[in-house]
Amino acid sequence: MHSKTMHSETMHPKPIRPEPNNFDSNNLNPNNSDSKNAETSETVISNPPRRHFTRQRRQLTDGERRQLAQSASLHLTKLQHRLPAHARIGLYYDGFGELPTQPLLDWCQRLGYLPYLPVVGSLGRTSNGNDDKRLRFVPVYHSKLINVPTRIHQLGMKQNHSRALLWASELDVIICPLVAVDLNGNRMGMGGGFYDTTLGKSYRSGASRPLKIGWCYDFQVVEQLARQPWDVPLDGLITPSGIRWF
Repeated sequence: MHSKTMHSETMHPKPIRPEPNNFDSNNLNPNNSDSKNAETSETVISNPPRRHFTRQRRQLTDGERRQLAQSASLHLTKLQHRLPAHARIGLYYDGFGELPTQPLLDWCQRLGYLPYLPVVGSLGRTSNGNDDKRLRFVPVYHSKLINVPTRIHQLGMKQNHSRALLWASELDVIICPLVAVDLNGNRMGMGGGFYDTTLGKSYRSGASRPLKIGWCYDFQVVEQLARQPWDVPLDGLITPSGIRWF
């Protein structure tokens, strides 16, 4: 599942080549994985700044986002053969101009899959006083994400609170948010490390579940991203133009 061989189906994105000279490195946080990778990789790779992608996302109209999400959802049928009946699917609330995730919830409910949403901070703080970054997941009982009761996390993310919390290892699939992804499945998140921390143990153990699937626009696909040892790559990627497996 984690091999370097990439198989694509009906997806022909035009990936962005990282071009260090075209981006202002001062815009990168020196404490995040992007800048550390650029400094430590044997072959220096400088990731585009996150704002390069978030700006493009915000430039889309609501109608364009919905249309692109609907196009992406047509490729979910190619994920179904890898799933058991009543599969548990981790979703997320789209925000910040992301590809809408309502079609994912519609798909789950249409096929009898069980949708869940992530919760940040449910495990309190670690021994060194930092927030525990491991996500847990709560079931979705509404047909529309907009109707799910939420609170705004301090990082700006919407989340639902429930006592019925599952670990990531109890899910069959986690649909992962991302800022950018490369042709090897390496994912650039928002820099918080929540998904890498949550999925790191199962990935290092070689567990086949949960499947880690990216969900994004085609312009978020780049040729290559810098990677740190703790980064967890995706197993697959769905965009409006198709699905690919890594």
